[in-house]
Amino acid sequence: MNKWLKTILFLIVSVFLTRFIPFSSLFRNVDTMIHEFGHALATLLLSGKVLRIELYADHSGVTYSTMLTPGRSILVSLAGYISASLFAWLLFYLYRKGRHMWGLGIITAIALVSLLLYVRGEFGMLWLTGFIALNVVIMIFGAKIVKFYYLFLAFLTLEESVLTAMYIGLLSWTQPSRAGDAANLAQQTFMPAMFWGTLFALFALWCAKGALALFFRKESNSGRTSRARALSK
Repeated sequence: MNKWLKTILFLIVSVFLTRFIPFSSLFRNVDTMIHEFGHALATLLLSGKVLRIELYADHSGVTYSTMLTPGRSILVSLAGYISASLFAWLLFYLYRKGRHMWGLGIITAIALVSLLLYVRGEFGMLWLTGFIALNVVIMIFGAKIVKFYYLFLAFLTLEESVLTAMYIGLLSWTQPSRAGDAANLAQQTFMPAMFWGTLFALFALWCAKGALALFFRKESNSGRTSRARALSK
């Protein structure tokens, strides 16, 4: 089967199945957190100032920042979707290497920094506090479920990184003025929103293909190892 088609079909099935997991909606804010943190990190790296981050219950968010050099705001606008897609890929890379505890630690650290320094607003602060507490409890006491919890977060983050990018891609064609970062980039460059929205969607799918390739390779290797152990007995 074509790798692109396999990626899309697997994502569709994953999105459908994860909807049945209790409270899964709350964990979809992980992608929003990473997206907004990407904007904030790019702002700091480009000598700007992060004013605050808002996270909302509908899985949306916004980062308020200032830049002394207007041209650098283009990179800040690009950072959100690109960071979210690359981070989802990173989670599967760490899983492939058997370092899911590292991945969970990185997610928790980002949540903690966001809570202490940038996120304001009742929902965002409450959500981050609960998320950090749950992660710490699972890392300390949940040895038997930490791998499954990590995969749960990884798949939700991957799904959301693709869905939100494709949604912005669609909006950039149908309602370009409402296309979020794509609309911002259209105002700052000579390229229309549909160009940026399509770019975000294609990049997210490319990252998803790479992430799922790592996952299937890991599972395939695990299966071969199990069979080899069974034969050796």
